[in-house]
Amino acid sequence: MSARERRHVRPVAPEPLPRLHTDEEAARFVEEADLTRYDLSGFRPVRFEFAAKDARITLRLPAGLLAELRREAEARGVRYQRLVREFLELGLAAARRARAAGGEEARSGVSPADGR
Repeated sequence: MSARERRHVRPVAPEPLPRLHTDEEAARFVEEADLTRYDLSGFRPVRFEFAAKDARITLRLPAGLLAELRREAEARGVRYQRLVREFLELGLAAARRARAAGGEEARSGVSPADGR
């Protein structure tokens, strides 16, 4: 195809994704399909949890903080309990990095900017 012909080719509209009903169908589709043909613009990253949730805690929070947490969870399309676990994981990872770097936050457990 010449450069002139390429300029006049209309882009092909992406196809909608097929409805898949089982994990096996999904695995086969991803393995065999040309994913460049599909509109994936609505996708967003998702983290999967594989560890068993075999321990429970009770946590008292200010009502405003819980409301904000629930709004954030809704905006992300996850349950608020999952978001609490994610925030705990991120906070612990940050504390480990700070401790490894010898930072102030690692010793006190509080960021100087927090003031708490």
